[in-house]
Amino acid sequence: MTTTSAAPKPSALTRVVALPNFGPVAAIVLAVAFFAAQSDRFLTGGNLSLIVQQVMVVGTLAIGQTLIILTAGIDLSNGAVMALGNIVITKLAVDSGVPPLAAIALGLALTAGFGLLNGSLVSLLRLPPFIVTLGTYGIAFALTHIYSKEQTISGLPGALTFFGKTFPVGDTDITYGSVAMLVLFGIAWYVLRQTAAGRHVYAVGNNPEAARLTGIDTRRVLLGVYTAAGLIYGLAALLLVARTGVGDPNAGQTDNLDSITAVVLGGTSLFGGRGSVIGTLLGALIVGIIRNGLQLMGVASIYQTLITGVLVIAAVAIDQFNRGRQK
Repeated sequence: MTTTSAAPKPSALTRVVALPNFGPVAAIVLAVAFFAAQSDRFLTGGNLSLIVQQVMVVGTLAIGQTLIILTAGIDLSNGAVMALGNIVITKLAVDSGVPPLAAIALGLALTAGFGLLNGSLVSLLRLPPFIVTLGTYGIAFALTHIYSKEQTISGLPGALTFFGKTFPVGDTDITYGSVAMLVLFGIAWYVLRQTAAGRHVYAVGNNPEAARLTGIDTRRVLLGVYTAAGLIYGLAALLLVARTGVGDPNAGQTDNLDSITAVVLGGTSLFGGRGSVIGTLLGALIVGIIRNGLQLMGVASIYQTLITGVLVIAAVAIDQFNRGRQK
């Protein structure tokens, strides 16, 4: 009679390393420890609040980007769509005399419409997301500059800048926009993890054909994901207006790349089906912490971009390695 020995239990360290989001959390801890040692100003309440303010727009954009990347897609247009929503909301409210809440609603409808267009081309015509969103990036970029006539819109009503206002927590001022971003992350986490719609998103990203065979309407899922992402870009536009206090046609044009950076650093796989919005929040904070810390150290902005690019390549390489091991 033969006996088989039980497999050895993994060590505590192995279990900790295997936890979701361990990598991004470890990166944040190391970055905070390093910059705190370099500057006495880094760990002050005002500076930490500033970091969150600096990432609230890109972080919100990255929520929509996460939804799309989870389906194995990508959205290059989100920064330009946000900029267009920013200009439409402010120009309607200031130049056209539209009531602020109506201007916001129209801006959100426009950005959601761009999401619907992207989703229709991807899901119904089966066009590659990269090509589709590259095209709509150009359309949104051009419309922003045509509609704004290259002019910055100022003198905004208070309703448009509400999320830029602050409230005190101890000795630190927190913006309502920072709270709004965290609420949006909470909603997105709940939808993805606790609802059937969220499970369908993961299923489509993991294996669309298997998802279709189990009865999931993959086209409907993709259409819903891109439309929801477009709506989120409109909310990011509103936060951008509140943060800058003006309607600027040049604001946020490159945030598409920053949103992808946040998603990748947060551990979401570019191949779809794996990741979380909590990881995306951590990824956005990693970028914000590194840039803020380097600014306090007096490092030129071009080197900040260089370091961020290296981090993105490293994150994608790790994802590719882990994917290869799982096969």
